[in-house]
Amino acid sequence: FSDIRGFTSVSEKMDPQDLVAFLNEFLTEMTNIVYVQAGVLDKYMGDCIMAFWGAPLLQENHAMLGVRTGYDMVKRLHQLQVIWMARGLPKLNVGVGINSGPMTVGNVGSTMRFDYTVMGDSVNLGSRVEGVNKEYGTNIIVTEYTHAIVKDKWVCRYLDLIAVKGKKEPTAIYEVFHPVDEEPEAALKRPDGFLEGWDEAIRLYRAQDFETAKEHFEALLDLYADDGPTMVYIERCELMAEDPPGEHWDGVFVMTHK
Repeated sequence: FSDIRGFTSVSEKMDPQDLVAFLNEFLTEMTNIVYVQAGVLDKYMGDCIMAFWGAPLLQENHAMLGVRTGYDMVKRLHQLQVIWMARGLPKLNVGVGINSGPMTVGNVGSTMRFDYTVMGDSVNLGSRVEGVNKEYGTNIIVTEYTHAIVKDKWVCRYLDLIAVKGKKEPTAIYEVFHPVDEEPEAALKRPDGFLEGWDEAIRLYRAQDFETAKEHFEALLDLYADDGPTMVYIERCELMAEDPPGEHWDGVFVMTHK
């Protein structure tokens, strides 16, 4: 799932016809990437794109193709931002959510009209994870199920253990940065030592040493000032230091909205 961040505010500032032309340009660019990576375009839902892999033909590397699609979308978007801003157009940003798992695939609809689509809990989780990008200020989030498949090929970081709206079972989520064998562009690169420092800060957070964890997260901001997840955890550490969750805390953060 891929969705434009803050599209409502963008649409309010543009003439309807200009908005449609702008949206069509964006969707064309992003859809081309889905096709290059051998994906199936399921549907457009306003400014959201839904795509899947593994059907109608089996694709053993479905997770790799999905993650590459999300990465290439964000990379291309950064290039388009420069072009659009030169034309006086808004600087769009996107969130991408990817999940892997068993799904039902086939024709769904009425006897008069139907779509070839995927359904199931794994689909719903992918949709929820896309929306989680808004909470952390990230671009690409994958679930633990996708991460388990791609972790040796992609540089990722553990973000959180969350319970998305509509699901009781928690899911570990990860942010995707870049392929391990490729030099990342500036927007997706973190300084040397950042990821190691992040892992230690997360360890302290999960051990409920919130004061020390906060100090470690603040040190990370000195390395990379605009890191959204770091700012989220600093605020969370402050709140939990004042009101500790207790010895039975499982570390799960419950999402209260989609």
